[in-house]
Amino acid sequence: MNILITGGTGFIGTPLVARLAQEGHQMTILTRQEKPISPFQAVSFCQNLTHFQDLKDFDAVINLAGEPIFDKRWTEKQKRILQESRLSITRQLVELIEKSSNPPHSFLSGSATGYYGDLPYNQAQYDELTPAGNQFTSLLCQNWENEALKMVHKTRICLLRTGMVLSAQGGALKRMLPLFEKGLAGKLGNGKQHWAWISLEDYLNAVLFLLKNDHCQGAYNLVAPYPVTNAFFTQWLAETLHPMHFATSKMLAKRALAQRIANIATPVCVLKSVLGERAALLLDNQPLIPKRLLESGFQFRHPHLQGMDISS
Repeated sequence: MNILITGGTGFIGTPLVARLAQEGHQMTILTRQEKPISPFQAVSFCQNLTHFQDLKDFDAVINLAGEPIFDKRWTEKQKRILQESRLSITRQLVELIEKSSNPPHSFLSGSATGYYGDLPYNQAQYDELTPAGNQFTSLLCQNWENEALKMVHKTRICLLRTGMVLSAQGGALKRMLPLFEKGLAGKLGNGKQHWAWISLEDYLNAVLFLLKNDHCQGAYNLVAPYPVTNAFFTQWLAETLHPMHFATSKMLAKRALAQRIANIATPVCVLKSVLGERAALLLDNQPLIPKRLLESGFQFRHPHLQGMDISS
């Protein structure tokens, strides 16, 4: 396939491009980098979409571009940047698809589990039929999805409602590792909130699965089948980074300390004071499952957090 990709040079986009290149696909990547370099001959770059008249030469579009959501405090200015960085490029893609006499057959467009907001604790699981929330992230994702859905009459659309993508190479886990390695991190609030997570490997596999299977369309939760509480996650990470195997007495003492600290809560008021509204990304309850992915026949390599290799 000949594929146009936005957001193809970041934590998720870079390994996705590598996987697609290994499978023999041709790619054009939209990037703001002045002199981008790729090790793959199948990759070319463009810095804006204005020189395209339409997208008839592309078989598919994967739209992942957007300002990182956790990096800066959510001032009103930053909220506008988060919105516009997603909506502007999506609108441009929609306009180009609309102009195409032979449009791309697939349009995979980014979203996030923030779509659902903070979910009630009176239900064990939630799937793609769950209504959108009314928080900032919910409205952001709704607007992002609605822009893409304007092309439902022209092409097959898959909305990628992505949870916390786990890999030591980047994202949330990379930020956490230094604290956990030193035994300095504990649960957040009461730790009962569920986190919707997915390994980077499963995320990449899911995107390729949706790209190749024409029967798939609509919204998909890109999350593992078994969400975990924050308390479970912190305990798991503390134990994983300080294994029992071949441990010296000093290492065992460090493991015991890390386990104890993992059970110490950081108060909600402290998180909200430090992070502002961004604290919702850590405190919202999201026991989401990938119902539609599973029903479509997708198989996870890492359905359980305990089976994940954090070095990958």
